[in-house]
Amino acid sequence: MTRGDDLGRVVIPKEIRRTMRIREGDPLEIYTEGDGSVVFRKYSPVGELSRVSTEYAEAINRSSGIPIAICDRDSVIAVAGVSRKEYLEKPISTELSGLLTSHRPYSADNKNNDVTVTENGSAVSYLSPILSEGSVIGAVMSLKQDGKTPDGTEKKLIDTGAYFMSSQTEI
Repeated sequence: MTRGDDLGRVVIPKEIRRTMRIREGDPLEIYTEGDGSVVFRKYSPVGELSRVSTEYAEAINRSSGIPIAICDRDSVIAVAGVSRKEYLEKPISTELSGLLTSHRPYSADNKNNDVTVTENGSAVSYLSPILSEGSVIGAVMSLKQDGKTPDGTEKKLIDTGAYFMSSQTEI
């Protein structure tokens, strides 16, 4: 049990914050249910664009054959060229979560230090962060294929996708 203070603030217990990956400053949606309960849910601006994300991932995959994944800060929200069941709405890996905090693109090399999309998923070939008001809110990424390293075209496609998704969050 937790109590609100005189300003109406409540503390979300540490275990719930850890389980839900709620960090300081994360936006939350707060609403009530019909039974009178109050619900806190993490807000994902990228998640709000899931239809656009899916269409963009499919367009890149169809035109280039490159498998694509798009994530917010917590889970995969769109994929193309790989199994939806294996990736969609699955939590991103700890390594990928850490990579997002760098605010920089990531390019894989041929060494064995792969960053995977999900804990048991494919390795990231190239990643470009989706930014909103200077904060990373997700990423567009290509997935590794047969040990290939990303070329200039692949990087431009992914960078363009991240820029496009960034611009959509500002509408």
